[in-house]
Amino acid sequence: MGLLSKKDANLILDPLADNNPITIQVLGICSALAITAELQASVVMSISVLFVLGVGNVVISLLRNVIPSKIRIIVQLIVVATLVIVVDQVLKAFAYELSKTLAVFVGLIITNCIIMGRFEAFALGNGPWKSFLDGIGNALGYGVILIIVGFFRELLGSGTLFGIPVLGDPIAKTGLYATGYENNGFMIIPPAALIVVGIIIWVQRSRNKALIEEA
Repeated sequence: MGLLSKKDANLILDPLADNNPITIQVLGICSALAITAELQASVVMSISVLFVLGVGNVVISLLRNVIPSKIRIIVQLIVVATLVIVVDQVLKAFAYELSKTLAVFVGLIITNCIIMGRFEAFALGNGPWKSFLDGIGNALGYGVILIIVGFFRELLGSGTLFGIPVLGDPIAKTGLYATGYENNGFMIIPPAALIVVGIIIWVQRSRNKALIEEA
């Protein structure tokens, strides 16, 4: 990782694979189900969480020695809520149609267990730099899964990527024959996201036997 020590690099790399917040820690599943029917929404949600978690971890780390322990959760909620409002307003200003597509799910970043978990488990006990790397790593791990799920759901469900047809024109029936790609409507509904995530989990564990839980 160049300028980063091995320990610092692992803060970014571990959540991308062997400690992924979605497939290993099983956090942030709701957004993976709700907004991954379109790749564009998946990318924007990933970037939003990247901003909120990266900046939020730094802010909590800077305040960790002055936050009374009895109100630390309230302070964390105020920090993440402020950052989410910034994201929401930016989306409404520059990508209004997409902001309507994401709707309430941007606001629900506030309750994302990944964010509050990293505040509690890491930012409260480490310096700003390490907290920033930890936030970026976990947000990237979350985003990678969202983008993979969004890619396959939109491709197979609509035959498009970012709204652009890539599997041929929508099916057109001519007599007894049909041409083009026939959309798989099942991939658009939320249960399909669980199936895709399940396949990713299976691939991860087949590549790394250490991730397989013993019965």
